[in-house]
Amino acid sequence: MTGDIQTRIEGSVGRITFARPKALNALTHAMSLKLEAALDAWAADDTVTMVVIDAAGERAFCAGGDIAAMYREGIEGHYEGARAFWRDEYRMNAKVFGFPKPVAAFMQGFVMGGGVGVGGHASHRVVGDSTQVSMPESGIGLIPDVGGSLLLARAPGRLGEYLAVTGARMGPGDAIHARFADSYLPEDDWPALIAALVETGDPALIGAAARTPPDAPLDARQALIDRCFAAETLNGMIAALEAEPGEFAQKALKAMRRNSPLSMACGVELIRAARDKDDIRAALRGEYRFTHRALEHGDFLEGVRAQIIDKDRNPHWRHADAADLPRADIDAMLAPLGAQELTFEEEELP
Repeated sequence: MTGDIQTRIEGSVGRITFARPKALNALTHAMSLKLEAALDAWAADDTVTMVVIDAAGERAFCAGGDIAAMYREGIEGHYEGARAFWRDEYRMNAKVFGFPKPVAAFMQGFVMGGGVGVGGHASHRVVGDSTQVSMPESGIGLIPDVGGSLLLARAPGRLGEYLAVTGARMGPGDAIHARFADSYLPEDDWPALIAALVETGDPALIGAAARTPPDAPLDARQALIDRCFAAETLNGMIAALEAEPGEFAQKALKAMRRNSPLSMACGVELIRAARDKDDIRAALRGEYRFTHRALEHGDFLEGVRAQIIDKDRNPHWRHADAADLPRADIDAMLAPLGAQELTFEEEELP
């Protein structure tokens, strides 16, 4: 088997393996389409009882989407390639979330952005000691997308807002506490469990094999997070953090001052909307309103330039800080798209 993503049937199990370890298994447009095609085929195949998704290499399950190509097109004023990628990716995310059979995801190493959009929507989400889950999109001028706004909305208290605006990483204990994962198992035990799943097709084996997860440091910070991140605005969150003593609040402030104010504010809006609706398609539709506009009207191109292309880590955002962010700019990024609204229908090829 070759290619950036491998799909096959073993026993009664549909197997999907990300196979770009040197690129931290970053998700390309072609990989997203192939993953979706496998799900479509297996949903209608009575011989397939469940799906197992894993990844090659030790460093990452999937460290996000392949954004360099979007940047190259975007700086030339071509936006449709990125928009098509996001439309297709979000449709795939919704299919993982609503798949009619059990889906198990084994998530080692970095699980970021697009990786969360696959593994985070599985019905059985396994993490190990190396797992680092995050939604760091505000640092490149995006918002937590791929259905991430719904996952963040379902996190306890105001943890979703905190994770969105800081991009903080979660180890296995925190990932389970934040409801981004379900089961902890040391990674050395994963091959035997996957082999047993292939042999039996029984997802109950996952719960039976799971061990007590490591501590969740965020659990101890929950009251502080709820206190600070319940504020209505970014300015309110910053003021609340400034009033808190201790390293945790200072670290959160440092992250927020580094990230795009427009992205953070829009991310918070989307999380709160998802919390109200608790609907994956509504969440993805809201996210697409932002990403559709991100290259042309947002901070995405500048964020990718600073973090990925030039790597100077010195982005010049459209708004200097949260105090400089008009409400009208947030509303404009999240306004309905009319005929361009996300529909979840597959597009006809030209």
